[in-house]
Amino acid sequence: MARHHFAPTQYSNVLATLPPVLEIASGDSVVTTTLDAAGFGGDGAQHAPRGNPMTGPFFVAGAEPGDALLVTIERMTPNRKTGWTYSPLAPGVLDPAMLHELPKRERYEWAIDAQAGTVKLLEPSARIKDWSFPLAPMLGCFGVAPERAQAISTATSGANGGNMDYRLFGPGATIAFPVFVDGALFFLGDGHACQGDGEIAGTGVETSFEVEFSVKLVKKQGLRWPRCETETDLLVIASGRPLDQPLQFATTELLRWVGEALGVDPIEASHLLGQAVRYDIANVFNPAYCVAARLEKTDLTRAMSFRARS
Repeated sequence: MARHHFAPTQYSNVLATLPPVLEIASGDSVVTTTLDAAGFGGDGAQHAPRGNPMTGPFFVAGAEPGDALLVTIERMTPNRKTGWTYSPLAPGVLDPAMLHELPKRERYEWAIDAQAGTVKLLEPSARIKDWSFPLAPMLGCFGVAPERAQAISTATSGANGGNMDYRLFGPGATIAFPVFVDGALFFLGDGHACQGDGEIAGTGVETSFEVEFSVKLVKKQGLRWPRCETETDLLVIASGRPLDQPLQFATTELLRWVGEALGVDPIEASHLLGQAVRYDIANVFNPAYCVAARLEKTDLTRAMSFRARS
């Protein structure tokens, strides 16, 4: 197992079968940096076109279609002291009848205080001058190259991951991606210092990061959608539109996972999901909406842990 330090010099606005920037092995970790959604780095300069430019891809030796690539986000450290959002809320999450009442969308700058663990508007109105929010880093866009030699924009997401904007994808989370091409070709970027469910403002607090991640390869898993394990939860995230489609995809994959891990049939698995499932609306701003179907870790679901088996 090796720990690599990688300084990117080029970025991609698609997830695709592209020449790898670094070859790594199962068990390795990588320390690297990401740009914000507009292509700006820790030095405050723009290094790539806006639209979630990705660092990568990283080639994982031995990864083949049908395998699962487990990516653990070990650490996310903001490498500058500011971020930005847009406001007001995105039109798609509001009653159309009130849209004419809203002001024009504008960009707002935020202060990131890593020591205090907070984010706060730089120029708030007098009424909200004391508001602050917890610093809660997460990766908005990351994943592997898709199947059939596709090049999928970092504006959207699919079975290979991509722009999922799910707030639980932060330090400590392990995400299992289906592998579609040799080497998996893993990309990451679009870090947020803070974000609520759904990315309903169209942004989180967008900023750049130093990120450390590790990878493990699990052979012949046949995943259809990304699965994730955190300290407290097991979940599947899926993408589609309208909103019922990703809910259906995520529920179906979670039903499969319960059946495989617990050795139960669909009826038995349905008893568990029917009483214990939780749904998070991960994103309703991007072209593909994202829904996470989630089970809390309990004695009943412990056997679903892929960390323990990997």
